[in-house]
Amino acid sequence: MKLVELSKLGRTVTGKTPSSNNPDDFGDLYCFVTPTDSLQFKFIENTDRSLSQVGADRLKGKLLPPKSVMVSCIGSAMGKVVMNRRPCVTNQQFNSIVVDQLHHSPDYIYYALKNNYRMLRNAATGSTALPLLNKTDFDRLKLRVHDDKDEQVRVATILSALDAKIELNNRINAELEGMAKLLYDYWFVQFDFPLTAAQANAMGNPKLQGQPYRASGGKMLYNETLKREIPEGWTDGNLLDVATFTNGIACQKYPADGGDTLRVIKIKDMRAGLTPDSDIVTANVPTKVKIRNGDILFSWSASLEVMIWAGGEGALNQHIFKVTSDTHPRSFCYFVLLDYLRHFRMMADLRKTTMGHITIDHLEQSQIAIPDDAVAKAFEVITKPIIDRMVKSHEENQELTQLRDWLLPMLMNGQVTVG
Repeated sequence: MKLVELSKLGRTVTGKTPSSNNPDDFGDLYCFVTPTDSLQFKFIENTDRSLSQVGADRLKGKLLPPKSVMVSCIGSAMGKVVMNRRPCVTNQQFNSIVVDQLHHSPDYIYYALKNNYRMLRNAATGSTALPLLNKTDFDRLKLRVHDDKDEQVRVATILSALDAKIELNNRINAELEGMAKLLYDYWFVQFDFPLTAAQANAMGNPKLQGQPYRASGGKMLYNETLKREIPEGWTDGNLLDVATFTNGIACQKYPADGGDTLRVIKIKDMRAGLTPDSDIVTANVPTKVKIRNGDILFSWSASLEVMIWAGGEGALNQHIFKVTSDTHPRSFCYFVLLDYLRHFRMMADLRKTTMGHITIDHLEQSQIAIPDDAVAKAFEVITKPIIDRMVKSHEENQELTQLRDWLLPMLMNGQVTVG
């Protein structure tokens, strides 16, 4: 193995942000990567903003070819590494390496940098709150790499196989959730849930059983509160009528005491998952804030996000609600909250702030159509296996990630070789 300066691995490109005076620079052709995008996985596929061909042409020399290695070099995302499958552009907070593929494997360089997260962080200047690694200092950093490119490829192949399985699980989960969301929309937004035998008989046509309610002429009644028609037997209410929202705790009040501990689930952990660096508290926190796989979490500050937790047992930090219900199935509670999230986000936008802030009062002021028990339970029968499968995939990804992160340093320092 040998020490190689980053500048010798290929061409270093520091990104740039187009001027807001040129709105034509933005479009949907090239991903525009910033530290606020999800940098959790190996490949970045979607970004909040994209550039047009005009925008990419204006940023001469900044367009990154596929398989470039992008390193966030400022702020809280400092040291995070991602790759691209399609040409893209980053903002100035990234230093990227267009790898010399004649002598090095881009995938290997990605893993080598990922394995040197601490080195990247420690090389940064500036304050702890805003670390910065400029291009000059970035280029001077050295990586210990395998001499032989073929060996680099073999090492990267092992690690890439694990990341590919993680990515496949994520895609499967996205498809599963998309299917369930579509079903929710049909049943609870368009009101085309399947007619029961009793409903079909009441309509004078037993053959209508299983057909969509509203499209088949199911009785609709105007609701004065919701200002629209809803199915007969349904009522209006708010999110607090269907679920209980339990806020997390200030976990610093429950320090680890030498006994059993739990990792703290903060907003940043909702997508990234718990890590060895996550804060810990005593396991003797109140039962109501203990989180297990399959629980519904709702971050009510900053990110405004709803998810089914699958990151293992933990203690819920403040600024996140645990959502439970004794009256309605989990699947209905999850999707009705997920659907209503767009209203909360619009409220945050109207306040002209990037910090959303949803309170119990906002939950009480929400307005939703509440179905009869039979429809909600029928929805649960169909969607529970979908949610359970999603949780299982997330659990598998946790195991795969741990295996990858265990192998990574050993493969990179030559302690383990690929036969």
